[in-house]
Amino acid sequence: MSCTPAVAAPTYPSREKRQADLVAALAEILPFGSILFRKEDTVPYECDGLTAYRCSPMVVVLPETEVQVAATLELCHRMGAPIIARGAGTGLSGGALPHQWGVILSLAKFNKILKIDTAGCVAIVQCGVRNAAISEAAAPYGLYYAPDPSSQIACTIGGNVAENAGGIHCLKYGLTLHNVLRVRGFMVDGEPVEFGSQALDAAGLDLISVIVGSEGMLAVISEVTVKLIPKPRLARCIMASFGDIESAGAAVASVIARGIIPAGLELMDRAMTAAVDAFVHADYDLDAAAILLCESDGTPEEVAEEIARMEAVLSEAGASRIEVSRDEAQRLKFWSGRKNAFPASGGISPDYMCMDSTIPRKRLAQMLRAIEQMQGKYGLRCVNVFHAGDGNLHPLILFDAQVPDEMRRCELFGADILETSVRLGGTISGEHGVGVEKLNSMCVQFSPAERAQFLAVKRAFDPLELLNPGKVIPTLHRCAEYGKMHVHRGMLPFPDLPRF
Repeated sequence: MSCTPAVAAPTYPSREKRQADLVAALAEILPFGSILFRKEDTVPYECDGLTAYRCSPMVVVLPETEVQVAATLELCHRMGAPIIARGAGTGLSGGALPHQWGVILSLAKFNKILKIDTAGCVAIVQCGVRNAAISEAAAPYGLYYAPDPSSQIACTIGGNVAENAGGIHCLKYGLTLHNVLRVRGFMVDGEPVEFGSQALDAAGLDLISVIVGSEGMLAVISEVTVKLIPKPRLARCIMASFGDIESAGAAVASVIARGIIPAGLELMDRAMTAAVDAFVHADYDLDAAAILLCESDGTPEEVAEEIARMEAVLSEAGASRIEVSRDEAQRLKFWSGRKNAFPASGGISPDYMCMDSTIPRKRLAQMLRAIEQMQGKYGLRCVNVFHAGDGNLHPLILFDAQVPDEMRRCELFGADILETSVRLGGTISGEHGVGVEKLNSMCVQFSPAERAQFLAVKRAFDPLELLNPGKVIPTLHRCAEYGKMHVHRGMLPFPDLPRF
């Protein structure tokens, strides 16, 4: 059963009048160059990394100070204008999709690293700082920031907090939630707020775990304090080849069952490795049905012992070839392939949709077989790359939006993957979030009573539902064919609003 987003229709006679009033009001608190409203200026903000769904924003603002952010929020709250906070726009679930009556609050100019505290092993950064830039700034002190999404050269820490991003090393070092100590920002009406603490515990309710992963629906993030950890003295990576994908999936469960927690444990199928190797020449085994990348880090002695243990487990699990990185250059080459899986997919298909769900590790082989059957069912190809160690799947469904009906079949394929994940004991999202993409699937995983509780939390922070409306939480009182209402090729995301 699918659900539609609830958004109250404004009373303005036309979008043009609403836009003119908002621009005039915003011009009183922001420099005019920080306000974008002409079509040619707002086109880049029509979507995030989920490019299949688009909507034209009414206004885009680019504040430079926290005072300007607070004033913008207060004004939008007073005028009843929806607000969508946006970072680098690399999200893959439509979480930064504009609202046709609302304001995009771009935080791209909040890109300063405020402090590297080597004694406390923390970094205090503005929300628009790139993920990779934190480790670059900490490197001279022998420290780094562990969560490393594949988009880390572009994605921002504010977006990572909003989606609770992971990465290839989250199996050992945790997701964003486990590496963030404090979040500062603003409530929907511009009131400053702080969650967490730089100390081991915070006074009052522990709400940082509510904010991390809240997808811009509860507050606007402006500053984040993250943990830094010492760089390991050594890291080595195993590339293990398997003749069938089921054996590769079973090998993942065997590694964890032996009490080994690798720094990274990733799986790619043959179609994915072929695409990646052509893109970055990572020297993968192209004859294998699937490969595993298993990394160990620590002291030289720890790494040698763990690599030996993993080699033994992988051999027992049926690996046909095992290659251990000779040096740092080869290790980075192995990982460059994995980190370029998404752009490599763009080289073999006009369009693709990356799904994001989790399943118990022991169900990996079962899930891979199900996806193989779905390819025949929907007449579309799917290449697979997984954070296999923690059961986070990233199947990439390949399609051509110019071919009639392929987009619809792609959406059905993706929904089938998510529903199957839930049936196998998993969840509909691991790190990309729900956004607009997975609204249907929220109805598959959560009951009406559970969704009512989600909405109650939302309204406790944002009673008027102005922050990122129409995302994450389906409505509780109306169900319809939401697939017909997706924002596809220029359609509006909120079909119950008037169109002028």
